[in-house]
Amino acid sequence: MNYTMVQNNTKDRYEEAFVKNFIIVLLGITINSINGVFVFTFFRSSMFYNDSRYILYIHLVINDMLMVCITVTLYVMSYAWQNVPVPFCIILLMTGATTHKNTPLTLAGMAVERYIAICKPLHHSQICTVHRTYILISLIWGVGVIPGLADLIITLIVRPLSLFTKSTLCSTTYLYNTPYNEDKSKVINGFYTAVVWLILVFTYCRVLVTARKTTSDKSSAKKAQNTILLHGVQLMLCMLSYITPLIDIMFAPLLPAQWTKITFFNYLLGNIVPRLLTPLIYGVRDQKFLKEMKEHFTCKVIIL
Repeated sequence: MNYTMVQNNTKDRYEEAFVKNFIIVLLGITINSINGVFVFTFFRSSMFYNDSRYILYIHLVINDMLMVCITVTLYVMSYAWQNVPVPFCIILLMTGATTHKNTPLTLAGMAVERYIAICKPLHHSQICTVHRTYILISLIWGVGVIPGLADLIITLIVRPLSLFTKSTLCSTTYLYNTPYNEDKSKVINGFYTAVVWLILVFTYCRVLVTARKTTSDKSSAKKAQNTILLHGVQLMLCMLSYITPLIDIMFAPLLPAQWTKITFFNYLLGNIVPRLLTPLIYGVRDQKFLKEMKEHFTCKVIIL
């Protein structure tokens, strides 16, 4: 079992540990509070929940909120509770890993929806229906949970059942490689990552090229391209979490005194920063969403 996180945490001074946990919890509360406003706005207007674009967006927001809750909980637990019952740890890890894998799949679905809206506007309403959008979301969750279920099945086969009566360290490190089947997890996650990357790179390239060629409205084309570019930045940041364990291994021998700071930076870069971009890309920049949110909350303030 990998006890690197325990060793890192014991090396942290109390002040440093407090600052790290304070930053993580504060960012988690901030992100979920902002995203909660968008979720509230979404369900207040039928204009949004009858539109496939906004349904996919709010699914991304809710998925990110759930993931932030779990990753922040796991991070704090790695300091405060280092003997977690294995069944409870497995539930947290499987849910966190599934939401983590849902993000790039949802981004891919949103990219395809934008591709159809920009390049095939006459067929958009027939192709991107509400019913098909919910089917897509169900498929995303189904695909996202497969690696976690595979890890659990492999664990049940190769490990004794007494394992589930024990306690273990439960941290964000294991969201990408389970502590009981690290080699098999790496194979599964490596295959999953490669397939997702191929699909997403192809999708984004097609959207960017086609939007530039087929959209007659230059301002609309520019906005679409900027959105897709930000979309790509968010995707790249999300996928960085798959290689942060490699970064830890590479820099550990070079900067042993800064090891805990490197892991903390990797956690922020791979888990927190991408979730800060979601409201900026899809909420604040969307005029309909911003207008509805302003009208609703301005009304509430005046009434109060």
